[in-house]
Amino acid sequence: MEDEIKAEFNKNGFTIDDEEALKKCLTFCINYDLKPSDLVSSWEVYYLNRQLDDNTTVEDAEMDGFLVHLQNEQKEAVVKEEPGLHIYSSKDVDIILNDEDEHMTDDIPGTPTDKSQIQKLYSEPLDSTHKTNGNGYSSGKPSKLVTPFGRRTDKLVAKFSINNLPNSENGSNEQDNENTDDDFLKKVQPCKSCSLIVHGAGPEPGCRFMYDRIEDRFNALENRISRYANALVASGIYEEPVDPTVASQRSVFAVGMISCDGEGHLNDKSILLQSSVAHSGGQRVRLDLHKLGQFSIFPGQVVGIEGHNPSGHCLIASKVVDSVPLPVPTDMNAHPVKKQALDQEVLSTDLTSRPDEISVIIASGPFTTTDNLFFEPLTELLAYASRKQPQLLILLGPFVDSEHPQIKKGTVDMSYDEIFRLEVLRKLQDHVEYLGSEVRVILVPSIRDANHDFVFPQPAFEIHPSDIKHQITSLTNPGMFDANQVKVGCCTVDLLKQLSGEELSRNPKDGTTPSDRMSRLANHILSQRRHVYFYPLYPPAEGIPLDFSLAPEALSISSIPDIIILPSDMKYFIKVLSIGGRSEGEEEKKCVCVNPGRLAKGEGGGTFAELHYHGSPDMMNASIIGL
Repeated sequence: MEDEIKAEFNKNGFTIDDEEALKKCLTFCINYDLKPSDLVSSWEVYYLNRQLDDNTTVEDAEMDGFLVHLQNEQKEAVVKEEPGLHIYSSKDVDIILNDEDEHMTDDIPGTPTDKSQIQKLYSEPLDSTHKTNGNGYSSGKPSKLVTPFGRRTDKLVAKFSINNLPNSENGSNEQDNENTDDDFLKKVQPCKSCSLIVHGAGPEPGCRFMYDRIEDRFNALENRISRYANALVASGIYEEPVDPTVASQRSVFAVGMISCDGEGHLNDKSILLQSSVAHSGGQRVRLDLHKLGQFSIFPGQVVGIEGHNPSGHCLIASKVVDSVPLPVPTDMNAHPVKKQALDQEVLSTDLTSRPDEISVIIASGPFTTTDNLFFEPLTELLAYASRKQPQLLILLGPFVDSEHPQIKKGTVDMSYDEIFRLEVLRKLQDHVEYLGSEVRVILVPSIRDANHDFVFPQPAFEIHPSDIKHQITSLTNPGMFDANQVKVGCCTVDLLKQLSGEELSRNPKDGTTPSDRMSRLANHILSQRRHVYFYPLYPPAEGIPLDFSLAPEALSISSIPDIIILPSDMKYFIKVLSIGGRSEGEEEKKCVCVNPGRLAKGEGGGTFAELHYHGSPDMMNASIIGL
């Protein structure tokens, strides 16, 4: 029969050389009473549904998903023949084995309405015990099953803290699993509402993408170079850029984009500078940085270069300008009355945009462990947030992670939208309904979200229920918003990790100015000040679906945010970045950069961030908390 199965696959244009896969196909035929032709017909349907068009080889790795497909086909056939027949699931078996109430009818919990029920809902997840159906989804009821996540010992311990607010309760070190119900009730206090203004420069849901043209790519890069050159000239410090490809014995100033000569990473011999069309016709010239004691560059970075090109083939740099200086006041010797009036004008402007205080919890996906789809970390995070009462809860994707083992194998029998709605949105709806109308939750999608558009920049999630829409807000990726006049920017693409792999840097040999690598990488995003890009790397890293027809408006930051959130697989951190202030008279701007880490790591818990911001980076409490 194995030969018949193999011949039937070959007849239909497939090859099955894997012995394990062939044995499993034989088992399927025996267990489900299938002929080889029926088996291959089912495989063709599975093959088309999984879109395996580039691989006609039947592999053992696909057998688990194929088995689920066969089981669903058998179930549908039986139900079609006998509509009144009840097919028992593993959930029914669990109820019988655990001697649970046979009259229990709520297979999937609805939204709790009674306060005591909701209290129980938030106190139970700390044990991390869940009932599961056959595909590893949580059902919200306690069970004897204890997952590796539930067995962990160190819970909710602060791994890193910044405490600049005296007499302020940070509360990060509390062991929440030891709280009683009375403690829980005491901690739930009405929170202060926060104003929320979303800056919508990103693509709209349902927008067209994957239609970018070479012209779009060219224009996006050319505009970046031109804007940077104009900003440098407007600062009054640098002259109009010239063509760096023309041979000249005197020192010149040029502006262009760093690129690599060939494939692979940058090195000292492969650095090129591509100038704008207006100055050099878009030509490239080799860039020599051997005279510089310190620099940090990457492909796609727009910089100014001071140097000379004696041969016309190589620009020897004496200085790299990687940030735009803020304009120095033009009239330093103004009349005292006039100067006072100017100061008052600046003060009044500052007062209207003065940031207020905000308390926020920040977490980045995945929100479930790799061994199941219980979403235990998310449930426990919401339990923590219900006690700490932040004004804002920021959740960054992925929510339904396309890299999750069960989703990659295709062994889930629910749609990705259903998983997102039942396991994420329903939990968030319970959270905001319990805590009241003052609570705000912000969702930011990721290109790893299996239930969302695979494009960057990325439109927001479509959240339909009108009663929670004003409390649960979805942003574009990247996104910008103001909360209590605190400007916050966030992006779920792991830009820090990608920049880390592409950056070429040199530090002074004497060690007089030690460089903080994470701060340096984050500063690359903010260095241009007036036209800052959330994704300055070009060409984009492998797997980043950067669409240049959407990029110019969506990726540009109009001003420096007070807080920027850059979740990454690299180690968590909270850092205060200092921007500007390099030259005399230049104002220094500070920005808090947060990498909360991942909420779930493997089969265990990860980290999230808690931040109490009081007007400036010098007045805040911030913690990274291990889940």
